[in-house]
Order: sequence, then structure tokens, then C-alpha cells
Amino acid sequence: MIIEIDQKSGFCFGVVNAIGKAEETLQTVDLLYSLGHIVHNELEVKRLQELGLRTITHEEYFTLKDCKVLIRAHGEPPSTYEYARENHITLIDATCPVVLKLQQRVKKAAETMNSENGQLVIFGHLGHAEVAGLAGQTKNEAIIIDDPEDFRKLDPLRPVVVFSQTTKSVGDFRKLTQNIREQSQSGRVETHDTICRQVSNRVDHLNQFATRFDVIIFAGGRQSSNSQVLFDVCKKQNERSYFVSTPEELNPEWFSGIETVGICGATSTPQWLMEKLAERIRQL
Repeated sequence: MIIEIDQKSGFCFGVVNAIGKAEETLQTVDLLYSLGHIVHNELEVKRLQELGLRTITHEEYFTLKDCKVLIRAHGEPPSTYEYARENHITLIDATCPVVLKLQQRVKKAAETMNSENGQLVIFGHLGHAEVAGLAGQTKNEAIIIDDPEDFRKLDPLRPVVVFSQTTKSVGDFRKLTQNIREQSQSGRVETHDTICRQVSNRVDHLNQFATRFDVIIFAGGRQSSNSQVLFDVCKKQNERSYFVSTPEELNPEWFSGIETVGICGATSTPQWLMEKLAERIRQL
């Protein structure tokens, strides 16, 4: 049986940066708090926990004082930084540079829209950490739209500026902006495609990768939206695509009479996990 690991799968730059900062900090301290899971992969989170990284919720964060807290790649709203300053919390800021630049653009656009009675739209998942950070730049006045058909939430008579969560679908973003333009009567619709191409380019790559093998094993975290999006890409191209989070989830029946297996994953999937999956398949 031929088993190939997709070399373009695995951690994106933002995740690599965050994990690197966590590991570096944990060389000098016994305990580092992470505001939310550093990455949406249960096994990688467990590995870092063993080094001293403790995941906390926002509710827990706002009770802390005099400690060190990691801000993960997704970024945070201004309120997180304000609390840290007031309570002697040292922040290890691992916000992805792409997300940080987007936050700055959203903040500036929000100020403009407020002065013009306009509307600022963030195309993203309500409750997602990145979206919460972006909305915070607008004093939580942004309109969050998760589906291209939800454009009717907007007032067609008021100006609109649209940004996107970095990991949303390019196709869905284009549908949304088209719908908004067709509805608008204000004469002013600004749309900014702020989707990270390091993520979106993986769609085209996986479209081709998934067709090359009899079976596709997609490794991802159950809580990762990026994992679900990319797995769906594989599934559309190859019906024999299976989603797993651990080597123990592999089913020997999937590989009966199979000659080729492709292993791939999301931007939150560690390389070592894909290698363990390959090793486990060889043992089945």
C-alpha cells in the first residue's frame, strides 16, 4: 500500500508562530495561560498542556492578576488588552499578522461608517474568536453575517463596507458581496476580500490531491471550522474520505483492498499527527 502525506497540509504561519511563542515562554515559566485553545486540535493542546500551558475561558481571564497570558493567533478585542494593563497581566501576543492588519482596517472603517451613518459587515461565524476580536474593533456594532443569503439584515438605503473572517470561503464571500450590491440603493458599497490565501489556496490544492488516491484520511480537530471546510472539499472530490482526530479512530475496513492512501489536514493539524496516522495505517 502506498501512503502519502500532503506536504501542503498542516499548521499555517499564524499557528506555528503562536505555538513557538508558547514553547519559548514555557522554557522560563512553569505556567502560561492561553486565552482559548491555542489551536483547534485536541492532541496538540494536550501536548502543550504537559509543558505547562493552561487553557482558560474569557470568564476566567477576567478574574486573573499578575500572571502571563498568551493571546493566540485569532486575536482579541481591545477589552482584553485594557484588562491586562489594569491588572498587571503580561500578554504574550501571538495574534497572526494577517489578523492584526485586518483588525486595524476594520477599526478605521468602523470610524468612517459611524461618521456617515453607514454599516460595517463582518462575514464570519458569530462567536468565533477571530470574529469577536474584529467586532471589538467596532465597539461590537458590526453586523455579523455567516451566510451569503443573510444580506437582508442590511438597510439598503445606508452605505456598507464589508470585510471577511480570514478563513471563510472565497466563493461564499463573492456571493455575499454580489447580493449586497444588487440590493443596495445607497450608491456606496465597499467590499474587502480579507480571506487569508494561505488558507484559501489549500482548497484548490486539495481538490486535486483528493482525486489521486483510493482513500483520503483527513486529520483535524472537531472544533475547527477550517477542518470542516477543507474536509468537505475532499469529500466532494472523493467519497472515500474519512475525518479523524486521532489514530485510534482509523477503521481497518476503510483500507481493505486499497492500494493508495492520501493523508491531509487543516491549518490546525500538526505534522506529527499525520505521521502517526501513516504509521498506524501501515500496522493495520
